[in-house]
Amino acid sequence: MNLPNQLTLARLIVTLPFVAALSVDWPGTKTGALCLFLLASLSDYADGIIARRYNLVTVFGQLMDPLVDKVMTMAAFICLVALHDLPAWAVILIVSREFLVTGLRLIAASRGRTLPAEKLGKHKTAWQMATIIFFLGIRSIQEWSGASWTAASNPVLGSLGAVLLGITVLLTVFSGIGYLAKNWDLLREG
Repeated sequence: MNLPNQLTLARLIVTLPFVAALSVDWPGTKTGALCLFLLASLSDYADGIIARRYNLVTVFGQLMDPLVDKVMTMAAFICLVALHDLPAWAVILIVSREFLVTGLRLIAASRGRTLPAEKLGKHKTAWQMATIIFFLGIRSIQEWSGASWTAASNPVLGSLGAVLLGITVLLTVFSGIGYLAKNWDLLREG
């Protein structure tokens, strides 16, 4: 297994301690979750660069890299709903889009095709990660400062969080619609 694929699998493994850190209320766990997510985000960026630069692109990587990204980001979004940092409706839209695209990729794979990530999808992923990092950063600051406020109760942070989430939801929905439209033939053949 080549290095980019090892990085992909490492991101999948990191999801478990990441979720655990967000699920308990021990000192330092929210900051630990932020660090794990940042590490996972950097490894996602690195594995793509390494795979393309050294011609290490594999079918495994094309299928698993976006799937593992979805597992990590969806775990983060769901945990942030549980922490009351994000509204459930927004995360339901995001998760639904991810299931739709993963389903299309599975249909394509069953027909010997791979559907690579598209440019709008990559922008969507970057905004999703930025949104998650923002809310995890707020949790980390609260943890170390002992503050009882949340992003929603602070007007500036609340507005910034709402803008980030709004952009993320819009990009997620539009990229999903575009992906579906571009690959509609997979559903018609069904």
